[in-house]
Amino acid sequence: MAHVIERIGPEVHSIYAIDDDCPEQTGLFLKEVIKDPRLSIIFHENNQGVGGAVITGYKRALDDGMDIIVKIDGDGQMHPELIPQMISPILRGRADYVKGNRFDSLESLAAMPKLRIVGNAALSILTKFSTGYWSVTDPTNGFTAIHKTALQSLNLAKIRKSYFFESDILFRLNLANCVVHDVPMEAVYGEEKSNMRLSRILIEFPMRHFVNFSKRIFYRYYLREWSVGTFELPIGITLLGFGIVFGLNSYFSASQAGIATSAGQATTSALAIILGMQLLLSFLSFDVNAEPQVPRQAP
Repeated sequence: MAHVIERIGPEVHSIYAIDDDCPEQTGLFLKEVIKDPRLSIIFHENNQGVGGAVITGYKRALDDGMDIIVKIDGDGQMHPELIPQMISPILRGRADYVKGNRFDSLESLAAMPKLRIVGNAALSILTKFSTGYWSVTDPTNGFTAIHKTALQSLNLAKIRKSYFFESDILFRLNLANCVVHDVPMEAVYGEEKSNMRLSRILIEFPMRHFVNFSKRIFYRYYLREWSVGTFELPIGITLLGFGIVFGLNSYFSASQAGIATSAGQATTSALAIILGMQLLLSFLSFDVNAEPQVPRQAP
């Protein structure tokens, strides 16, 4: 972490390093080797997870009156020299929240371990559905910048403190109508290993994404305001489900009786499935275009 802090430029007013009850006592090490007056080291008595450490930094930055807060990991995979580019969309009033994008170029993608590419691609698709930020290419990226107005609009106590933090904060930013932008970046991968368990990726994450998706749809399309998407989604699901169930039931009933499924039954099933799919695709298109476009922060 020390080499990351040493590369942070003069555009940064304050630096907060969070020692999340680290067994290597990283905070004490930084206190010894880093003499930068901008550095404040915050110690957690108990490990609170990735999100817990970030939330602690966010709260301290807000208390100190920071306008833009940048989050960067201490493992060296993110270049501190990119901070000016990260905050640029926020400074120009075009975004409330900015995320790094490791998938902008094939060269950068080629440097990423293949397993991470597959894992990030799968998680990115789930995150797009649950958060509603369809234009964000690398939603699980941890190199971020946020304007204080957007941060103050969030209930930080409700955000997950685990590895699901990055996706959960996007979900809550969407509910707050915050604009999110991508900034191209190159990630550096060394010999470090991720602490994320496979069970989280295969079980916990899909479940949490489904819960957030359900909440977002309810809040946006039924609680806050009604639109054409309000009707397309339930009607589409109903027609699709009816078509599948009716078609299978007709097929198995006819098979057991030793006769062919009637043309009327087959047509009814197919028509319901086609109409249901069309309505769901129409809803998806509507949801993509409903992504927040006007930043909360004043230009």
